[in-house]
Amino acid sequence: MNAIACSVELEVDARARHSCGISDVAIYEMVARTLEQHHVRRDIVLDIGCGHGYLRPFLRSDFSRYIGADVVRYSEFPSIDEFTYVDLEKERVPLADDIADVVVCVETIEHLENPRAFMRELVRLAKVGGWVVVTTPNQLSLLSLLTLIIKRRFSAFQDVHYPAHLTALLESDLVRMAAECKLTEVSTGYSYRGRLMLTPWHYPGFLARRFPRALSDNLLMIGRKS
Repeated sequence: MNAIACSVELEVDARARHSCGISDVAIYEMVARTLEQHHVRRDIVLDIGCGHGYLRPFLRSDFSRYIGADVVRYSEFPSIDEFTYVDLEKERVPLADDIADVVVCVETIEHLENPRAFMRELVRLAKVGGWVVVTTPNQLSLLSLLTLIIKRRFSAFQDVHYPAHLTALLESDLVRMAAECKLTEVSTGYSYRGRLMLTPWHYPGFLARRFPRALSDNLLMIGRKS
């Protein structure tokens, strides 16, 4: 491996580890809640950008296979589950087409340079009739919009987040990409958890549920492959 290739590999690994492979509990709860609401069959769950595999405990145990895919296999990833290495920036996930009943991507799409190509890859992996679920930071939250006005950057895309966070996506972007991939039954949801600006505190849950777009730090898109 030449010096340039080695440098690129180290950068990819560093970016992955910079993100820690962990998301907020509210995000995992949002995914689980959405799957329940849509009565999603989940015999085979494929978790793209799985990190430590922390989504797994939030899902009902009625799945026969849980497969994680990421550029790093963290030591905490469950040893009983399947794992496949993949650099999502430069290669397809080394799995067959139409493999999973549900393909989940938690807080990963914003790390990539080409989110549209990535969305097509998620759809490729889902079975016909299966579901694709994507979460990402909510750029239209009150926190993010105020940060944009004051700092000229979205809240989750400040210098401290770079180069882990590359691509800021709006809810409308996710919906458009879903339409481009011919997903049906497309809908969006929110985490019901949002931080007060300049504080470590969060809005009360009842307020976040009353004003989800404004007071949620993360959003979700779900769609079905037809």
